[in-house]
Amino acid sequence: MIDNTLSTLPETTVGETGGALADVRIVEFAGIGPAPFAAMLLADMGADILRIDRPGGVDAFSRHVVTRGRRTIVADLKDPVQVKTVVTLLENADALIEGFRPGVMERFGLGPEVILNRNRRLIYGRMTGWGQSGPLAKAAGHDLNYIAITGALAAIGPRAHPVPPLNLVGDYGGGSLYLIMGLLAGIISARRTGLGQVVDCAVCDGAASLMAMFTDLAHQGRWTEGRQANLLDGGAPFYRTFLCADGKHVSVGALEPQFYALLCSRAGLDGATFDRDDTADWPALHAKLEAIFRLRTRAEWCDIFEGSDACVAPVLTLSEAPEHPHLKARETFVTIGDVMQPAPAPRFSRTPSRIRPMPREDVSLEDALSTWLAQPNQTR
Repeated sequence: MIDNTLSTLPETTVGETGGALADVRIVEFAGIGPAPFAAMLLADMGADILRIDRPGGVDAFSRHVVTRGRRTIVADLKDPVQVKTVVTLLENADALIEGFRPGVMERFGLGPEVILNRNRRLIYGRMTGWGQSGPLAKAAGHDLNYIAITGALAAIGPRAHPVPPLNLVGDYGGGSLYLIMGLLAGIISARRTGLGQVVDCAVCDGAASLMAMFTDLAHQGRWTEGRQANLLDGGAPFYRTFLCADGKHVSVGALEPQFYALLCSRAGLDGATFDRDDTADWPALHAKLEAIFRLRTRAEWCDIFEGSDACVAPVLTLSEAPEHPHLKARETFVTIGDVMQPAPAPRFSRTPSRIRPMPREDVSLEDALSTWLAQPNQTR
């Protein structure tokens, strides 16, 4: 593990202020899943985020890393006096992030009709699984359910059954990243026009959007609905993982003919024996490559392939990843205190992102409001 503490981290990674979003203020209503991850990324880029949690609220999934870089305020949204203070905060914010079911914010008196009337420039980001409308809008669900109806889940896994791809495709890919894109686009528009708006971000919409290339391939007749039958789903023997002699795996992504030729050369495979573009030859090529990769350990294959154009890389565990020479050189992972975590991404040349240290104790609602009012948003 890389021992980069707050005192030794590069200036481009940890600091007090700055970042591409240094003049952006956001109020985040604490939740789980895609909303807090989106807030983490925005905070890394310098946004001043106040995270409002309910009394006694604890997110078991996001205690150290996903909640980094912003102050937490405890507020009882059932208390009209505290809600009034929250409204004042929102009057001085650029954006709002909430991940409740449709109608919950309205019951608190914090719905977009109320808040946008008080702050016409606000971008009201609503993060849900099903969206604000539609037959399932108010139904319970989780990441796996949202990607299940989009075609994404059906395409992932072995032939026998689909496999949950962690929560990367739904919550984070189809949720958080689309919410960030919507918020930033809305903020740019509001600064140009003076008018805010609601961003209705649904995981099911984003996951469907992520499948754009595959819907295109299907329309062309170049994608079948059976798993492990296509170029990118493990069906191609030159785009999959292989078991090595030590029980560990390597990934092979030799899609282009020239990369495949190098793979065959270094692995000791006579590539001319098979027509790699003929799916009828794929079963035999699978078997041959499987036998070859079982002859050496993962480390031995890395010595043969890593850094070459054969497109072979080790399949590392979460604990192994920070020690990979490439990730170590780029400081892709850092340790804050005793918590190993990914460093901010992407990287900016002029306004570097940072993991900003925050007070260990919660900030009072009144103190947070006083701080914001004492430093009015210069973009308003």
